[in-house]
Amino acid sequence: MSRALPKYNKRRVVFIGGAAAVALSGAVIAGSALAGTPDKSSDTSNARTLAASPGTITCPDVASQLPAIPATAKAEVDRNLTLLQTQIQEANKRLVDTVGQGGPNFVNNAILGPLKDKRVATINRIATAIGRTAAKPTGLDSLAPCALNASGTSTNTGSGTATGAASASATPSTAATQQQSTGSTGSAVGTITCPDVASQLPAIPASAQAEVTRNLTLLQTQIDEANNRLQSTVGQGGPNFVQNAILGPLADKRKSTIDRIAIAIGRTSTKPTGLDSLAACTLTK
Repeated sequence: MSRALPKYNKRRVVFIGGAAAVALSGAVIAGSALAGTPDKSSDTSNARTLAASPGTITCPDVASQLPAIPATAKAEVDRNLTLLQTQIQEANKRLVDTVGQGGPNFVNNAILGPLKDKRVATINRIATAIGRTAAKPTGLDSLAPCALNASGTSTNTGSGTATGAASASATPSTAATQQQSTGSTGSAVGTITCPDVASQLPAIPASAQAEVTRNLTLLQTQIDEANNRLQSTVGQGGPNFVQNAILGPLADKRKSTIDRIAIAIGRTSTKPTGLDSLAACTLTK
């Protein structure tokens, strides 16, 4: 038969249990209050992040520097002017996405340098398109380098679609600054340049026009791919790496493509000769 617990013991048990409950509740409340308290260091960090602006990439206007565009070249020129704008938008997006990454030369080496190479290739296609039926414009390569505008404001789209866009002829000092901003990239990596094929062709028969155009486009694609490889393999291989792994294979591809162009013309006209001399490319630093 069990004995009843004395009353004072019951009260003590209840009191101790109640105190424990109160203490536990207090800890929970205190913990909740602490959890909801903003961290001052976090606020400072957030403010610093919001205050830091990556800026905006601005490029010289190309459209305003072009001569009269033949009707036969207008579609291709317009397409490449649009591509210039797309390239700037992609570079600005990468600028925002990579804030804080890399060292002091990250923007030059990873964004401005590759952008310049893309613009050189696109501007060359514009000049080539015009040069097929009119005088080929020269000196447009000076419009390829872009600069980082730290203020984050820009009226320049690089394709002539915005008013107030800076041009190399209107502001030579700006162009010089932009060239200097990418100078370290150019000296470290360089750009692959190749002889122009389109300007060395004779009159192209209508029956060969499509095939010739297709292979001229392929020649440009090959140069773009080689320049991309040049950028992505910096520091790899020995002193002859660029010649053996990039320039050599590029010359072989160009020779085959140029041969196809000559054969296409030769089916209904005199086959051009000596075009093989245009296959070899060089690294320009």
